[in-house]
Amino acid sequence: MILHIFNPEHDLALASNLANFTAPHAGRQLRADLGFLPALWAKEGDYVLVENVDQARKAYSRLRARVGGVQCQFVDKYTLRQLPIDAVEPWGWDLALRSYLLRYGVECVPTEEEISLIRDLSHRRCAIELLSALMPMASDVLQMPVVCTMQESVDEMLAKFHRVVIKAPWSSSGRGVRFVEGKISTYHEGWIRHVIERQGSVIVEPYYHKVKDFGMEFYSDGMGHVRYLGLSLFHTRNGAYTGNIIATEDEKIEMLSRYIPDNFLSDIRENIRNSFGRLFGSRYRGPFGIDMMIISTPHQDGFLLHPCVEINLRRTMGHVALSIPPFADGFPRVMQIALTDKYRLRIRKP
Repeated sequence: MILHIFNPEHDLALASNLANFTAPHAGRQLRADLGFLPALWAKEGDYVLVENVDQARKAYSRLRARVGGVQCQFVDKYTLRQLPIDAVEPWGWDLALRSYLLRYGVECVPTEEEISLIRDLSHRRCAIELLSALMPMASDVLQMPVVCTMQESVDEMLAKFHRVVIKAPWSSSGRGVRFVEGKISTYHEGWIRHVIERQGSVIVEPYYHKVKDFGMEFYSDGMGHVRYLGLSLFHTRNGAYTGNIIATEDEKIEMLSRYIPDNFLSDIRENIRNSFGRLFGSRYRGPFGIDMMIISTPHQDGFLLHPCVEINLRRTMGHVALSIPPFADGFPRVMQIALTDKYRLRIRKP
């Protein structure tokens, strides 16, 4: 029996690297309100860990009436010791989740060394390594990001490109990213110094004019083989996730073909499968996603593809969207995470 867990605070927990990490209020509320999400990809009879069993049953029942799904068992932390759990599949593994599960009697968890490896592979320098492998297929407009351990290196990148994006090695979407143009402010200097002190470096890359966000979702079997799962067309606002398109793969390819050729997508997909499998595939087992973007440049007509903006070494909202089948009427839908009095999963027509 598999225990599934939605722990959306994972990126922040990974950054802290603490066994006793306490997530911010928003992260705790998101986990409490949408803890039923793994029921979308769980198998019949699997367990899904939630904060409130009755609330999860009602929420999943409403969603299941629209999109279908299997019958799974919602459980809370107090019943874990009595369950015959053979494996745990969380949103992502970190020390805080490992400690939490051990505290409530679940023993089939990774070792601290295994989680340390996942954390190391989640460092943004690994995205740079994968981007380097994909660069022969990318535009010569793209420049490699740089790992900077000193403020002076950041200054050099800003002088070279004038406008840059500065990222913490570990952070969640919308957090840990700063946009700087012309001159670094006192605020940004303090932030850079703090990140370098806590995480050892910052990653600096040129700013690109983004036209569209999208990604590709995969699964690594831990033996060097990578399986492609599908495209993820998503929306962001100020770097934070706002929603995903639910549509067939052909419909999503059609949406992207307005910007780049179809065969380019398939070539990049196969290159990622081969490159990720060779670089990281034998060291990581589980779902992951590659964030990409379509960009424009004043020096060149048409649109260009940035094939690896981020690697999310965990399940993503793109995986959630892929677990919801396209609707029978053939119209794409938008899946949103909305906050009213609580976080809700909404599916609507565009």
